[in-house]
Amino acid sequence: MKKHITFILVCFFTLNSTEAFAWGTTGHRVVAEIAENHLSCKTKRQIKKIIGNQPLAYWANWPDFIKSDSGWKMADSWHYLNFPGGLSKESFNETLNNSSDENLYKRTLILIDELKNHKNLSPEKKREDFYFLIHLIGDAHQPLHIGREEDLGGNKIEIEWFKQTTNLHSLWDSKLVDFQQYSYTEYAEVLDFHDRKYNKKLTEGNLNDWLFDCYQKSENIYANVKPGDKLSYKYNYDYVSTLKEQLLKGGLRLAKVLNEVLR
Repeated sequence: MKKHITFILVCFFTLNSTEAFAWGTTGHRVVAEIAENHLSCKTKRQIKKIIGNQPLAYWANWPDFIKSDSGWKMADSWHYLNFPGGLSKESFNETLNNSSDENLYKRTLILIDELKNHKNLSPEKKREDFYFLIHLIGDAHQPLHIGREEDLGGNKIEIEWFKQTTNLHSLWDSKLVDFQQYSYTEYAEVLDFHDRKYNKKLTEGNLNDWLFDCYQKSENIYANVKPGDKLSYKYNYDYVSTLKEQLLKGGLRLAKVLNEVLR
């Protein structure tokens, strides 16, 4: 209980910081908000038993907030996957299946399996698994979280964004999202307008398929930027559709996973 209260306090103070975790204040919450709009009644009841009346968006960034806690250091690698460029889907899946348990793919599968059998989990473990699952499905749709090891998912690719020095990963984690100038509730509402048939198409396949789809997006991003590039309006024009698509897919697919896991 003490451990859980500590984490709640960490979340509270970080939520009220405007500087830290800019992706957290927008992107992850957009995904969570969209997902909440597509949960079944039964899933909502199950979630209420786990986190009470709080919205998913409140906890969507918890796995980032606890990174400074040494007790969670082992979870750092759960947020991403590293791949070489130019993989076919067959090679991609082979790499996934041969990877360790300490990455986004394997950890997500573990969380899904544990939550399917959540009656055997302690309340604290159930909450932690739930927070991580919300977050990792979001990470699975950020293209630079499915990046390359040599540049740390774009962290080593220095660029300029409206004359300010940054890196490619940070651009996709936060700056491109923030440039749209929506709150997370506004952005979720703007994106989540399609009909049921369209949404169903976006949720086809499984986690492997979704990760490969995101990998293909990252391949395109890598192919069209180089260190030192000065990016601004044209880059936003070229990639805002990808950004919106990934946020919407993340939300709809998170809802699909939760509806299947907690039914």
